[in-house]
Amino acid sequence: MCPHHVIAGFKPVPHDHILMDQERDPYRLQAKPREPTACPDCHAVFHDGRWQWKQVPPNAHSVRCPACRRILEANPAGYIILEGDIAPSRKQEVLRLIHNHAEHEKTEHPLQRIMKIENIEDETIITTTDVHLARGIGEAVVKAYGGKLELHYNQEDNLIRVYWAQ
Repeated sequence: MCPHHVIAGFKPVPHDHILMDQERDPYRLQAKPREPTACPDCHAVFHDGRWQWKQVPPNAHSVRCPACRRILEANPAGYIILEGDIAPSRKQEVLRLIHNHAEHEKTEHPLQRIMKIENIEDETIITTTDVHLARGIGEAVVKAYGGKLELHYNQEDNLIRVYWAQ
């Protein structure tokens, strides 16, 4: 483990560790919304006990979904940090893989989205609305390109940091 990856409250977790402590997620709705409910921002519909992509019913109630709340408040649940000097062509490949993985997940799980991608010095930082998406992206990148993957999870804040380096 890299010393700069040690952050108070975060613990390394094995790749097969299941992150299930959604009860601590401050963006989780305290009560299920009345059905049907639609998010006014992304138009996901809460139906059959979960958020789904479907036609917004004309009688739908309006409640902002947890993902849109996170995006609005700029408060990610996941960080993926791509470290090191990656060749520009390779970086474009990696980012394309990340986008494709995120789009695929979003079709089934509307609350799993990329929030932002930014380059800071020799790192690319991707933020997500969900811990599972961040972990899944890290695992997809290491499967496709090899390298070293570290997962650090803060259970108290339901927050994950995923580090990948070639």
